[in-house]
Amino acid sequence: MKLPRRNFLHLAAGAAALPAASRIARAQTYPTRPVRIIVGFPAGFAADTVARLIAQSLSESLGQQFVVENRPGASSNIATDAVVRATPDGYSLLLVTQTNATNATVYENLGFNFIRDIAPVAGIGTNPFVMVVSPSVPAKTVPEFIDYAKANPGKVNMSSPGTGSAGHIFGELFKIMTGVHIVHVPYRASFIPDLLAGQVQVGFPTIGAVIEHIRTGKLRALAVTAATRVDVLPDIPTLGEFVSGYEASGWIGIGAPRSTSAQIIETLNKAINAALTDPKMRARLADLGFAPLANSPAEFGNYIVQYTEKWGKVVRAANIKGE
Repeated sequence: MKLPRRNFLHLAAGAAALPAASRIARAQTYPTRPVRIIVGFPAGFAADTVARLIAQSLSESLGQQFVVENRPGASSNIATDAVVRATPDGYSLLLVTQTNATNATVYENLGFNFIRDIAPVAGIGTNPFVMVVSPSVPAKTVPEFIDYAKANPGKVNMSSPGTGSAGHIFGELFKIMTGVHIVHVPYRASFIPDLLAGQVQVGFPTIGAVIEHIRTGKLRALAVTAATRVDVLPDIPTLGEFVSGYEASGWIGIGAPRSTSAQIIETLNKAINAALTDPKMRARLADLGFAPLANSPAEFGNYIVQYTEKWGKVVRAANIKGE
């Protein structure tokens, strides 16, 4: 049977549209099976806790299980590499943090480019850190600590979770801006016991990691690292009140493999942003020391680029090299 030309053109156009329609249908029905959120930190860390909060919310809102998979090691680079190499279909996501951004400068041969190879999906929250000292340190304020450190050059030890960690880099910025000579002591396990015991004298941990020790007086908080005071420690000043221009905060969000479809990224972004409006979610994040970071994928991407540039300068100035 010979089709009229008009009918033939109509059918041809419809056939050509099928692949595009199929791709759109797949994106609109995403997800159709469980989704992994790969976390580069051990279970129980603040990042892991936030990942599980978001996973539960996404499971409820999108109708499929979002499962947290912990792949700690190499300062979260093992987890990042796994997602970089994953199929870009939206079923392997990465919990991204400030560590991913600073790793770009700390490590010379990662085998991937975080900004190029991980597509930004959505921010979740920002978290200020806190400068704390052991009770054995006589300083009660930041100016007193600076004076104490300058009077004892090389005798004050600064603990961190490891070389190139946020706590290390934030402490290095403090050293650069104040001119104090304090010795960095990296830990592979928790440094909190040694800080409590006075074996190390100062640290720049997350608020969530030490807030109970601050409340019970086992550690003395001198300042928060954010630009403004924080609700969970309302009486603690900012470092910027004493060291003009100092500001340091961590952040957390979700990324996906490069080339993940814009429709899938938009689906996830809307669901995460909706979760951040839930009072219960906001309260849980606040308990962990996080403030919501709701944004578009493009805004989150710009945020990451600017953060990477800022802290890359600090890493280079302090000559920090990955172990």
